[in-house]
Amino acid sequence: MITSYLWHNPRYLLSQQNHKTLTLMTSSALPTLLATDPSIVDLAIATSIAINGTVANNTVISETLISRSLSAAEYNSTHEAMLARTLQRIAVKKEQGLRSPDELWIVDHNDVYTLGQASKKEHILQHTTTPIIQTDRGGQVTWHGHGQLVIYWLFDLHSLGWSVRHLVSHAEQAIEDVLNDCLKATESNAAVSTNTISAHARRDAPGVYLYSNAGPDADTDTDTDTDKDNTIMLGKIASLGFKIKHGFSYHGIALNINCDLAAFNAINPCGYAGMQMLRIADFISMTDSIDDAVANSANKNSNESDKSLSYEQVTQKLIDNIAQRHAGLIELRAIGTK
Repeated sequence: MITSYLWHNPRYLLSQQNHKTLTLMTSSALPTLLATDPSIVDLAIATSIAINGTVANNTVISETLISRSLSAAEYNSTHEAMLARTLQRIAVKKEQGLRSPDELWIVDHNDVYTLGQASKKEHILQHTTTPIIQTDRGGQVTWHGHGQLVIYWLFDLHSLGWSVRHLVSHAEQAIEDVLNDCLKATESNAAVSTNTISAHARRDAPGVYLYSNAGPDADTDTDTDTDKDNTIMLGKIASLGFKIKHGFSYHGIALNINCDLAAFNAINPCGYAGMQMLRIADFISMTDSIDDAVANSANKNSNESDKSLSYEQVTQKLIDNIAQRHAGLIELRAIGTK
């Protein structure tokens, strides 16, 4: 079951000003507003989402972007809520000409295999107890579950001035930025040597992959063309798949942080037979919690380069990067030829 509530966490509502624009106002102003314009309830379109009785934790990032966090989320009910929210935003824009805030849904899914619109059943190699669900995103089959970070991008592409290609490139490059930053920040304390490993997207296969850059002068800049002779692809660490409806996007990205990769053995990930799936925890030093990471960083007895990260810190780095891109503060890099 999906329930919508007026958004009181934090206590903001969206209201119409001069019947043209949307601005944020504190809920303390609502009684006066309702006295003069009772129809404003219909315009309070920034809502909290409750899925199976659990209310998402909402955060205001900016006037045009909010985030919602969901843990232990079942796929079907989450998808139903995401689609309903997208259709609601489409209707508000079409019928009233209003722009609603874009949303990032930060989701920790319960185990599930999902099939994209054009997916082929033969990419499911083994049937397990994990549910297999057909969905409406692009792409083939993939797995979601605990230890994997899923971020759904509910964006009004027309208002942002983005094409679908812009959306995909921003998603890939945001992941590249965060992964390469993490690899550099923790390289001396990593599970394996990361000084020659870098993250890159591929033009022939959406997603983000890790490459080993052979040679002492290896360049790990994310705009480097990864089809050079001195690079070896290690595997795929992040997947993406979007759905666009009337210029609004939903679905998004999945980044393997510290999940059990064994779940991918039952499928051809994203339709690629033999694709090696990777996770961050095998390449950088990670802690169980953000408190442990902060404590390690503050420990005066530790080496300056002895740094580790938590799941929450990686998540926040990615949210921050996406938010900066949404605000126009990070521009797209040139796309490689591959």
